[in-house]
Amino acid sequence: MHFGRLITAMVTPFDEVGAIDWEATGRLVDYLIDAQKSDSLVVSGTTGESPTLTDVEKEALFRFVVERAAGRARVIAGTGSNDTAHSIHLTRIAEQAGVDGVLLVVPYYNRPTQEGIYQHFKAIAASTKLPVVLYNVPSRTVASMTAETTLRLAQIENIVATKECASLEQVSQIIAGAPEGFLVYSGDDSVTLPVLAIGGQGIISVASHIIGDRMKTMIEAYLDGRVQEAAALHTECFPVFKGLFELPNPVLVKAALGLVGQPVGSVRLPLVAANEAEIDALRKLLP
Repeated sequence: MHFGRLITAMVTPFDEVGAIDWEATGRLVDYLIDAQKSDSLVVSGTTGESPTLTDVEKEALFRFVVERAAGRARVIAGTGSNDTAHSIHLTRIAEQAGVDGVLLVVPYYNRPTQEGIYQHFKAIAASTKLPVVLYNVPSRTVASMTAETTLRLAQIENIVATKECASLEQVSQIIAGAPEGFLVYSGDDSVTLPVLAIGGQGIISVASHIIGDRMKTMIEAYLDGRVQEAAALHTECFPVFKGLFELPNPVLVKAALGLVGQPVGSVRLPLVAANEAEIDALRKLLP
């Protein structure tokens, strides 16, 4: 399974009472594929506010986005949690919904050992025929998966990629030791170009909601050998990469979508919407 170079970790649109806004979700899927050039979409990841989505909502999202994408982009379901049995349950639901792969986050809060992390992912991968993308995001999970554990997991046939948010040094170690066909994606927009430069596959992105077309051009320029053009585009995009994370994600990317004419509603508690001053600062960053 090839998920492409530019994958968007899609927000979940909500209406004025906090329910999923299906009309806005459909518009967003079309916009991310057609206007922002996403090769794949992650549904119900952290950016999609997975902690506050019910299993019923997640299943409905998986089915809806698969149908709406209609083969124009791959659909990756966020089915990871800190409960292995629950993650297996969600992964089976996602497989039945017709998704193309699953994204599994390192278990959070319960702080497993490296062996615990390995056994967690191994058990989920064994429960499905779907391709599995690992997700290491230490700032959210506290426990961090080491390069050694990632490479050990990469030997499992259907674990095909990782989204890595640790240091560039760790990304380098994984790329250097990865078996053929195992792909490494950056999970940090601001290092998309450096990760490509050391052999990474691409980015699982938040900023691609807003500047995905520019990011795709940057990626293609680098791959075509137009390094100076890619570097210039990186510099141009960098303020957006950083600015969208001045508040907890996805608060500002949801606000930004509203500012560019793609309203997706607010966030669910315990997140709170940006205030007027924060939105004014965001407006100055947008293209």
